[in-house]
Amino acid sequence: MDALADAARTRLILVARAQQATLREVARTHDELAAIGLVQQYLVINGILPRIEAENDPLAAAIHEREQSALNAIPDVLQQLPCDQVMLKPFNLVGLAALRQLLVDTPSQAQGTADSAIKLDTPSLSELIDGIAQDGRGLVMLMGKGGVGKTTLAAAVAVELAQRGLPVHLTTSDPAAHLSETLSGTLANLAVSRIDPHAETERYRQHVLQTKGANLDAQGRALLEEDLRSPCTEEIAVFQAFSRVIREAGKKFVVMDTAPTGHTLLLLDATGAYHREISRQMGDTGLHYTTPLMRLQDPKLTKVLVVTLAETTPILEAANLQADLRRAGIEPWAWVINNSVAATLVSSPLLRQRAANELREIDAVANQYAQRYAVVPLLHQEPVGVSRLLELAGR
Repeated sequence: MDALADAARTRLILVARAQQATLREVARTHDELAAIGLVQQYLVINGILPRIEAENDPLAAAIHEREQSALNAIPDVLQQLPCDQVMLKPFNLVGLAALRQLLVDTPSQAQGTADSAIKLDTPSLSELIDGIAQDGRGLVMLMGKGGVGKTTLAAAVAVELAQRGLPVHLTTSDPAAHLSETLSGTLANLAVSRIDPHAETERYRQHVLQTKGANLDAQGRALLEEDLRSPCTEEIAVFQAFSRVIREAGKKFVVMDTAPTGHTLLLLDATGAYHREISRQMGDTGLHYTTPLMRLQDPKLTKVLVVTLAETTPILEAANLQADLRRAGIEPWAWVINNSVAATLVSSPLLRQRAANELREIDAVANQYAQRYAVVPLLHQEPVGVSRLLELAGR
């Protein structure tokens, strides 16, 4: 901690996009780090669309306007930090030459795509939802790395299912997710909740104290309370909440926005450990049982949507996630490529080149990784509120 707090030895850089939700999350991170003494912080706002690209392109103009609005409303705690801004590049940042270009002050000019039209004919999110809706109930889990739009897409899937008259519970296990802000309203047939690790841990502690601790003497109760302060307690509490959600999906649709990949895999590890222990205890008794892992492995009960972007690194990370899921016996049902420039019409040279670069990545998902997939276009407006979420789903 001394080394991390020493400005002569450590530079701590917070990285954000020019988006209101992202900047709010970075502000929260700033406060949490400052609270433990890491106050020497810097801020980099990455991937800002250059102003020149907004000329004569409605989508680029809309993106530029909302990015500037987010920058003008940057949280107060971030305004005090030294800040650098990095412009959006027309190419994927893979390889030494591309990484060197990231640090060039003069924005790179997109070439060779200004007069070429991108024609993309890919499945929409609405088509995937058609397949999900056929079962009438089940768990829909959206998984992927942070920043790919899982929260927004989970809300879009839930809103579309609810709009079709189906009962839906939209929930999240991501501490950073803000489902209520994304929905910005209410909808018939749709309930919203959050698996809060702190609240679930406290609920679990109180339950144990009221049951196992009810008849203990003062010393025994003190030992039990000490045991419940173990980090394992939170893991058990969150797993139990996760199991409740899975059981609920037997009666209705439950759409879950999961935490970023690492946290989700830890939760699945706990699910696997519980399954192995139950299987060991049941042994050869011949009794029927169903564990949460068995439900996750059943494609009729659970559909996993792997969310990614049409860029090299997010797709490689999504492929690694898929391999981890398969090792757990869970087969992803579909991939969703979010915020695709290639799936919309643009005239900005930079956006056209990015659209052209996306085609190879989309082709890799379609032909190498996914059993089925959908491509969600980058929208002119932030997908906040029921009407825009329905637009995102393809309505």
